[in-house]
Amino acid sequence: MMLLRSTASANLLRSNSLTPPPASTTRTVAATSPTLAVAPFKPSTPKYLAALRNYRSTLPPPRCSVSESDSVQVQKMAAEDAQDPRLARIASSIRVIPDFPKPGIMFQDITTLLLDTQAFKDTIDLFVERYKDKEISVVVGIEARGFIFGPPIALAIGAKFVPMRKPNKLPGKVISEEYSLEYGTDSMEMHVGAVEAGERALIIDDLIATGGTLGAAIRLLERVGVKVVECACVIALPELKGQEKLGDNPVFVLVNAPGA
Repeated sequence: MMLLRSTASANLLRSNSLTPPPASTTRTVAATSPTLAVAPFKPSTPKYLAALRNYRSTLPPPRCSVSESDSVQVQKMAAEDAQDPRLARIASSIRVIPDFPKPGIMFQDITTLLLDTQAFKDTIDLFVERYKDKEISVVVGIEARGFIFGPPIALAIGAKFVPMRKPNKLPGKVISEEYSLEYGTDSMEMHVGAVEAGERALIIDDLIATGGTLGAAIRLLERVGVKVVECACVIALPELKGQEKLGDNPVFVLVNAPGA
């Protein structure tokens, strides 16, 4: 299924509702160029607030999102990045479908991005440009849409691709990691021997919402001695604070969901 998750409410799931893990902080991750320096927030200076609102109003949404360490704040990317025409094309190619699969859910459909060959290429190119010189040896794709974006990135940067799946989907011996849902648990699995201790991994998924599956993927890789360099997603739902809940693990996102 190639439908993305909604921005409608904090009950949004990957396939079930997730109970958010304890909140933490995240590291700042630049998009495709250095982030814009922003003066400290001073609520007692109305002129500062007005200037900041005027600046933001000149930027067409959505934006590449980055996480601010310690302040737990999602920043706007630098103005020069916001003007990258590839980001605008990617954002406009994602279709929003209301009330699917149930009323109140607003799914974002990446099948329309895949139909736009230029937008699809731009998506892959942006990730490749970021990771080609980071000595990544393995790209891990999260079921299922991570399987779409992960393999071409892996081929382009000279890394192997490893699928990470839900239970009973992989045929060989597996290692698994549980994560919490609103009512119960689920888990991510990976073939034993797919990765080796000391390797450097990039985790790819289409979207970050509450961060449950990405957190499980990180823990699973770290258990076998793999260094997780970064998590990368096409879309973020920042109101669900998934980036914050991954602790010190950096997350790189191309665009925020509409309305975020």
